Amino acid sequence: MSTSWTLEIWDALKAATKQDLTFAQAIVDSAGVIVQSADLTICYDERGAKYELPKYVLSEPTNLIREI
Repeated sequence: MSTSWTLEIWDALKAATKQDLTFAQAIVDSAGVIVQSADLTICYDERGAKYELPKYVLSEPTNLIREI
């Protein structure tokens, strides 16, 4: 598997996590990413390589102390 191909997929997944659902879908579709789970935690590229995203990278942290 080509390193640049892998980086493109990771870049597309990263970009998709920061967008609303419609734009995120367009990003993963254009990158050829096959989303296996509705929450983006398991995806595959067109070559069959698996990409697993931990849930903690897909949501804002809720347990951080905010400075006053």
